[in-house]
Amino acid sequence: MSTSRTSEGEYHNTSKVAGHNTSTDKITETIKVPNDKSTGTIDPTILANRIRKTSISMPSNLDEMEDLRIDRQKGTASKFTRSESDDSSSVTFSNSGSTPNGSPLGSETEEEANDEELAKVPLQAPPRRKGRTMSPMINKKLGNDPMELSGGQSANSTITSVNSISSLLKEKLQLSIPQALRSSKKRQNADYRLRAFVGILFLCVVFLVGFAHIYYTQHVLQRAYFDKFSFNKNKRVMHVYSSTGTEVIAARLGEGIPAETGVFPCLSHHQKQDSVCLEWLQQARLYLAHTRHTDMHCYHVTWQSLNPHYNPKDCFDWSQKRGHWYGGGQVQNMPYPLERGRLDLSPFITGDITKHPFGNVLKRYFLNSKGATVLVDPETPLYVSINANKSNNFCMQAKYDAFAYINHLTPLPQLNYTICATDNMKNLHSSMAEKSLWDGLKPDELNAVHSLLSEPVWQISPTSEAAVYNYTDNVIALGFLKQGHVLLSEEWQPSPGDFVLDEERFPSMEETINIIHRRGFRIVFSIQPFISTESINFKDAVTNRLLISERGSDPRIPALTRYKQSNSVGVLDITNNKTLPWLQSKLERLIMKYHVDSFYLDLGTAQDMPHYYKCEQPLTNPDHYKTIFTKSILGSVPVMGVSGAISRPRPPVFVSLPPFSSSWKAIKTVIPTVLTYGMIGYPFIMPGAVGGDVALPMSDNNPDNDFEVNLPDKELYIRWLQLSTFLPVIRFTHLPSKYSDESVLEIAKTLTTLRQKTVTPLLKKYAKEILDTGLPIIRPLWMLDPADPACHVVVDEFSVGEELIVAPVLYSGSRQREVYLPAGVWKDGIDGSLRKGSRWIHNYRVAEDKVAYFVKMPDNTRF
Repeated sequence: MSTSRTSEGEYHNTSKVAGHNTSTDKITETIKVPNDKSTGTIDPTILANRIRKTSISMPSNLDEMEDLRIDRQKGTASKFTRSESDDSSSVTFSNSGSTPNGSPLGSETEEEANDEELAKVPLQAPPRRKGRTMSPMINKKLGNDPMELSGGQSANSTITSVNSISSLLKEKLQLSIPQALRSSKKRQNADYRLRAFVGILFLCVVFLVGFAHIYYTQHVLQRAYFDKFSFNKNKRVMHVYSSTGTEVIAARLGEGIPAETGVFPCLSHHQKQDSVCLEWLQQARLYLAHTRHTDMHCYHVTWQSLNPHYNPKDCFDWSQKRGHWYGGGQVQNMPYPLERGRLDLSPFITGDITKHPFGNVLKRYFLNSKGATVLVDPETPLYVSINANKSNNFCMQAKYDAFAYINHLTPLPQLNYTICATDNMKNLHSSMAEKSLWDGLKPDELNAVHSLLSEPVWQISPTSEAAVYNYTDNVIALGFLKQGHVLLSEEWQPSPGDFVLDEERFPSMEETINIIHRRGFRIVFSIQPFISTESINFKDAVTNRLLISERGSDPRIPALTRYKQSNSVGVLDITNNKTLPWLQSKLERLIMKYHVDSFYLDLGTAQDMPHYYKCEQPLTNPDHYKTIFTKSILGSVPVMGVSGAISRPRPPVFVSLPPFSSSWKAIKTVIPTVLTYGMIGYPFIMPGAVGGDVALPMSDNNPDNDFEVNLPDKELYIRWLQLSTFLPVIRFTHLPSKYSDESVLEIAKTLTTLRQKTVTPLLKKYAKEILDTGLPIIRPLWMLDPADPACHVVVDEFSVGEELIVAPVLYSGSRQREVYLPAGVWKDGIDGSLRKGSRWIHNYRVAEDKVAYFVKMPDNTRF
């Protein structure tokens, strides 16, 4: 093999290969090698690579060379060493040049013997080209003698050429085999990617099939029976939406119906006009109806039980995302909003809140902050639970029992209620409120309303005539409080139900009352429908069958119960046509003899009724008795207030809050109770006594000392007086002058001035408004800004109408509190500064003699 340079950077390599039958003995290839311009030398690495490409000779024992390659991967093959010198660019190739049997790779004998084997190797040699001649410089760098390279057929030249070619082929194989392995790995990676793609595609198909099944069963079957209303009859899931598409109600209907029970359209004779009727065989029948008002949709739901063992039950989702709930009435521990409380399934009837789930005032009306109401029919035998069994559900159930719902208006219980929805909870509540309360109101009745709003009520336990007389003397001695109404509790009688004054304790009560009248007071007597077995009227009432009888017994035998301190009393049967004239005659005699101005009806609660009661005319529930009694008495004698109700009495009757104990825990429940009563339709309310309803023992010998012993805590009394200053009626049992600390009296004077100048004008103004609208005087903050989420949860503030916000201190020893103001500009009642609304005032300072209140400024007010 010879090499010669033809031009710069171009060489001709000419080699003669023995043993190959080719048309030419010499192969010439032109190699272009770039020069190193800095040194004028040629990179030997590039040259070697170019030479390798020109070789077409195959070494012998190629299979053994492949084994050699594999051994080299394990670290036992031949080594390739490249050494470079700083002074020269020579390259040295080091190779053992032997096969496993010891034969040299470059021998011609083995090369000729392996020609046939090489033909079987699946390798394609590059096309033969003309050889090149290499320059002496290149040969020198490659370790060859240029004189030997110029010879054509010498043995040394042939051996050197074959060795060089075999070495180059080894290196080429060493480079090509990893490339093949890498190509194999790439193909494997591509296979893995393909398999992963197919697996993901399969999972997607499974997911889509499952989703389609769920969508079909849970959404397609959830039919939109009415506008903004959908119901899944298989799952019995109901959804109600606002006009903007926001979900306002989510409920599960028909709780307790077995899942396997089939549902079908009702038979034709069970259908009702304009209603959808569905029936679950042998379980219950459901009627759905829809009415639309101007900006409100109402949906009517009626369940009819078809099985004596099934009591219809619906549960509403009261989780946080469903908004906040209000209404119902007083609930144990008085949660506000309602979803913060907990109550096991209980009959929805009134009771003593310290012993029973519900308080003295109820209404089957619930309001949601997202703009929905639930109004339950009064004839439904209603049971209610709140978050029972660690759930976030409000459940209603129709259920007959042995006390609360003994009179079956239908053979099996029915659950009947209405859901109304709109976008604004304030507008919705306004549309649901009873209006035109002034209809049929007489001038003297309207004056009675204003007198209660502007004058105090003095609640006295009349242990003696002197106690009543001295009490009114002390009120006049104060000099800054109006005379108002003297309310005598039931102790004015010898026994409950006598309806005459105790002449032993009140020998000259007629004259005393005349003196009290001349002083400017009004006299109010508390009466009750309970007749003690010790009363002078008990025998007469039994003879005339005026008392409620016991169910399942002789109707001539009255049913007895307990009432306050009396352990054995009967109850007047107001449904008996003889009872009202009998009672009316006795009350009229009291008015004629003692000039009584009005009466206060202490009706007790449903829990005070005899357990097995039976009236001449059936009652829907024991609370129904209070409604009938109040309406009957109102038509015959003047009434100032009632102790409890389930429906709003006609003005000027005020509904009283339940008795509160004299404690800091009790004062915290006053505001949520007042707000709830006003929202459920009782705008005219009468709070309890300032400082709490503590018994007032008096004696002829030393009344003042006994009085002072039972005084409420001084700080509690002051904070309670500050709170009561802004409520519709302020009621006293303990006079502020009875405290030895004169600061109490000074605070009372300041608060009286504030009430007369600021609060009373607002109370009278909004009293006239609520006679038209039915909205309460004392309002929660959300009525000022229903879109403000913070206003929905503030439990210790309230507003008088929309112009005055009150934030009293309700914690012992506290001299600061957090205050939230709705949108607008408000004037601070303590320092007169202006404050912007829609924000919290943190650590607001309130001294013991101050109360935090804020007056609404005009909308165009600027700082």
